[in-house]
Amino acid sequence: MEEDRLISAQVQTGDQESETLRPLRLHEYIGQTKIKENLKIFMQAALNRAEPLDHVLLYGPPGLGKTTLANIIAAEMGVNIRTTSGPAIERPGDLAALLTALEPHDVLFIDEIHRLNRTAEEILYAAMEDACLDIIIGKGPSARSIRLSLPRFTLVGATTRAGQLTSPLRDRFGVISRLEYYETADLVEIIKRAAGILRQEITQEGAEEIARRARGTPRVANRLLKRVRDYAQVWENGVVTSALACDALTRLDVDPAGLDLMDQKTLQTIIYTFQGGPVGLETLAATIGEEAETLEDVVEPFLLQRGLLQRTSRGRMVTAEAYRHLGLSAPQNRAASHDGGLFAQE
Repeated sequence: MEEDRLISAQVQTGDQESETLRPLRLHEYIGQTKIKENLKIFMQAALNRAEPLDHVLLYGPPGLGKTTLANIIAAEMGVNIRTTSGPAIERPGDLAALLTALEPHDVLFIDEIHRLNRTAEEILYAAMEDACLDIIIGKGPSARSIRLSLPRFTLVGATTRAGQLTSPLRDRFGVISRLEYYETADLVEIIKRAAGILRQEITQEGAEEIARRARGTPRVANRLLKRVRDYAQVWENGVVTSALACDALTRLDVDPAGLDLMDQKTLQTIIYTFQGGPVGLETLAATIGEEAETLEDVVEPFLLQRGLLQRTSRGRMVTAEAYRHLGLSAPQNRAASHDGGLFAQE
């Protein structure tokens, strides 16, 4: 289901064009101000000492720029970057081949590092800490271990689930940064920058309309911009205005808060079928016709972040804000006040 959603933060086939929209240097990167300022200091200090940057862990929801930051780190440090992902490293030998091919101070970027094979992960410990690689040669009684020296390098790991990293791996990262959802003002700047690269004329109000529906995620913002651009080129002589963006995104089933039909179906099911909740995840998933894991990993995070849904020990409940968003009145047996996205029980 995630692959079919226009507002999905996961990488989709149509996003390949977005590679040209990625900022290449730190000063071009919009948003995540605190992370940028810290990285700038860490990188400058490492360059002054002629050392590689300490290992970096970037975590947070998908689509916020972890891969972009990894490439920027390599560019700012003036070194090469080798890119792979946790699931792609099936055997320890795969990781050993990557490590031995690195040049001094190079960046090794591992996306979805929480899915790294545990045997390969153990090899990574010595590589990160001591710049060496322990290899077992032979089998049985004749087997022996040899240690290969590696050049000092920077590992940049990216994950959407930092809690699934083992403690030994997490503790070997010297720089740990969490990427947050973007404010609308930052998304407006990202959209205007992308429009310039795409040679698409857009008004300030048009950029704001797209930004409000982008779910705080640059990847979604760029995808919505490209779809709205299609409408603009057919309807409005190529200019993206607020009215055009609103009309186009409504046709694409993305509402003013960035919710799509699946988000709305989830909220409406809890309200109409389960009287606002609580309802168990498995029961809700069966009613909607989706996998429970899909609801938990794909649908719920944004609804929780927007204060439209609440997880309780008894199950999922909609909030007063969800009723207001859908244009409904909250039940009389619940307080209409809204505090932090939670219902106040009478």
